[in-house]
Amino acid sequence: MDWIGQYNYVVVFFLMMTGFYVVVARGNLIKKIVGLNIFQNSVFLLYISMGKVAGGTAPIVVAGEVVYSNPLPHVLILTAIVVGVATTALGLALAVRIKEAYGTVEEDEIHAQDDDW
Repeated sequence: MDWIGQYNYVVVFFLMMTGFYVVVARGNLIKKIVGLNIFQNSVFLLYISMGKVAGGTAPIVVAGEVVYSNPLPHVLILTAIVVGVATTALGLALAVRIKEAYGTVEEDEIHAQDDDW
């Protein structure tokens, strides 16, 4: 039962595999975008959980404090969240344009229409 203390890694693994499965197994473009977002959020959780040190404080020099948590992973994740929102918006905009052009967001139907050309 050693893995119970590492429950954050179990959650990250579960979310990562769920997102990966949705991306690989589904043909709907919107579902693929949702799967990518789940996968992306699992990576965010992984970095944030690794950045926290047990018993660590904010990196402000105070007499008597010896253990500090590293703020860099949290800052990087804030940047990654902004990039993730932008790429999600772009993916959804592309899905709307594909829906207008092909009349569907199902991957196999889009490929079938392309083969007819």
